[in-house]
Amino acid sequence: MFSSRTTGELQPNRLTEEIRRARASGRQVIDLTVTNPTTCGFAYPPALLASLADPAAATYAPQPLGARGARDAVARDYARRGVRVHPDQVVLTASTSEAYSILFKLLCDPAGDSVLVPAPSYPLFEHLTSLDGVSAATYPLEYHGRWMVDFNALDDRWTARVRAVLAVSPNNPTGSILTPDELDRLARWCVERRTALIVDEVFADYPLNGALVPYATRSSGPLTFRLGGLSKSIGLPQVKLGWIAVDGPEPVVAEALQRLELICDTYLSVSTPVQAAAPRLLAEGAVVRDQILARVRGNDLTLRRSAERFPSVEPLRTEAGWSAVLRVPATRTEEELVLELLGRDDVLVHPGYFFNFPREAYVVLSLLPEPDVFAEGVRRLLTKWGHSSLP
Repeated sequence: MFSSRTTGELQPNRLTEEIRRARASGRQVIDLTVTNPTTCGFAYPPALLASLADPAAATYAPQPLGARGARDAVARDYARRGVRVHPDQVVLTASTSEAYSILFKLLCDPAGDSVLVPAPSYPLFEHLTSLDGVSAATYPLEYHGRWMVDFNALDDRWTARVRAVLAVSPNNPTGSILTPDELDRLARWCVERRTALIVDEVFADYPLNGALVPYATRSSGPLTFRLGGLSKSIGLPQVKLGWIAVDGPEPVVAEALQRLELICDTYLSVSTPVQAAAPRLLAEGAVVRDQILARVRGNDLTLRRSAERFPSVEPLRTEAGWSAVLRVPATRTEEELVLELLGRDDVLVHPGYFFNFPREAYVVLSLLPEPDVFAEGVRRLLTKWGHSSLP
């Protein structure tokens, strides 16, 4: 589950074992790593999943890119966020992870091609690229009051075998958003190198302050793939539906869709019931999305107000998403810090190295737990680094 910063090898380690022991012992551990919204006390409408029993699902009529009604619903959901997407350019997948795999198959030759991925970011990419025989090279996000792309480092990572640049906005776990200027610069960078751009937007519905400015793709830009899914947009990870919105120059988009149709027709992985249910799920799931947004905003505010009394702990700027990052005193390794929090204080957080932070010492917290639980976990975490600076 976790990797060692010193060896770079995935391996079972003390933290994994201590987590297993804590849970097996029945201890009441405050889990500030939880990312499953269905276990966080949100009120899901009782009939929300009833649409999965729609009689239309009894007939199997496979369409490689997805049923038209579901693709229309996804296009309407993009419009809700101010993004114009034509249903003909929507491709349905069983998940965002599958979407990445499909795109790696579309864009890359497993014999040497590579993609560029941001760091810090969620560690799934190294597994997904490896499973498709594609190399992954990281480009850094630098923190200077906010996270931003280091374009000089991006230039340094470039080779003629790079087939795509992955941009995660909002990023997990940094919560950073690429500004329109950054995205335009990244798009120009890709056009100049005839490289595709993949924009993962799964957390786009969760701005912590105000509303997000939607990224507008251009027909003169690179071949662009925008990713989303029900897992985050309405908090239903168990209802497997994701999507890819394809944009860019018309002839290139047409060719990409034709090739995507062949790939998707080979697997036909998206179930008929979820496609039939998609319009209702996207419409009625808004009540869950609203609850999640209120929760993460409230917990983020609790964290920042609490941390004001502890000058040795710095919550880094977070613009959107379900996570928060704390820079903490580097008095020992991150793994030792997390083990002590778990063993002494019954609080579980992620170490920064799990997300490929380049140096010590960071911990990552989920903003999803119920407010009272979150506040108590934060209190225990902060008091680890001394007494409050205020009376």
